[in-house]
Amino acid sequence: MNSTKYWIATVSKEHTLRGVAGGFMQVCHGKQAPLKRMKKGDYLIVYSSKITMEGNEKCQAFTAIGQVKDDNVYQFEMTENFKPFRRNINFLQCVESSIIPLIKDLEFIPNKKSWGFPFRYGFFEIKENDFNLITSKMLKNEIKGQYI
Repeated sequence: MNSTKYWIATVSKEHTLRGVAGGFMQVCHGKQAPLKRMKKGDYLIVYSSKITMEGNEKCQAFTAIGQVKDDNVYQFEMTENFKPFRRNINFLQCVESSIIPLIKDLEFIPNKKSWGFPFRYGFFEIKENDFNLITSKMLKNEIKGQYI
């Protein structure tokens, strides 16, 4: 049996790009518990509903794919009052992919009219079929996509 798990984290595009550049991911405003659910070798897809956390400009795209690098969850001091937990991730070269054309085929979205609802959890597990569908759009070696 395949013990690899597949996860989605909801993170703004701006913060996703920071994590990709640094080889890490933090989720749910720096909480430790979601990160502890992952294990080395699991895969993570990042969905960005917005460009920035504070702003209202929509992104509505999958913006990164990575694999959990090790079993360490660690705290990082960003400011004196904010020490979020992080996880080391090996990010794959990929293209950003809009969620809109995929909604009808994604199993983790039961209500297609309220398709954004699952992302409100910030971090959740998905089935391998959904992972494969999303990554089939993101891992294409095409010039037209924006590589991150």
